[in-house]
Amino acid sequence: MTKVTEDFVSLLATHQRTIFLYLNSLLPSGQDVDDLFQETCMICWREFEEFTPGTNFGAWACTIAFNQVRAWRTKRGRQRLVFSDEFLESVANELDQNASVLDERATALTACVEKLPDHHRELIRQRYSAEESIGLIAGRLGRSPDAIYRMLSRIRESLHQCVDLTMKVQRT
Repeated sequence: MTKVTEDFVSLLATHQRTIFLYLNSLLPSGQDVDDLFQETCMICWREFEEFTPGTNFGAWACTIAFNQVRAWRTKRGRQRLVFSDEFLESVANELDQNASVLDERATALTACVEKLPDHHRELIRQRYSAEESIGLIAGRLGRSPDAIYRMLSRIRESLHQCVDLTMKVQRT
């Protein structure tokens, strides 16, 4: 493996979560996020010679991701819910300004999810990673959809409190 390849792989591995979360904040569906993440990674590799070593790779890659989102929106045309370029730029600027805090919160969330009981972690995985419907999960667990909604609500509240506490502890 060449030095350039090693540098790229190292930088991408360090910043892939940031890029993915950035795309996730700008796009409506998980499949679109996955597709544009892959496209963004390929473009980053093709244009890596344009990257200035020592600068912020994550910001550079997120700029490429933002341009991919804009191109995706143009291809999609007028769908039922389309955000204006101004709105997307505003969200992108907000993310840029708060990137380190968002990274810290994402890291805290991962740690908090790991602290959950196994059955709660599995429920979170089914609903959010696998994007399964509440009805499907309820049927599989032999519970009502309302019970699943309530359980997810309690888990989300628990995770929110855990992340807030983790952030508070890190700041002191």
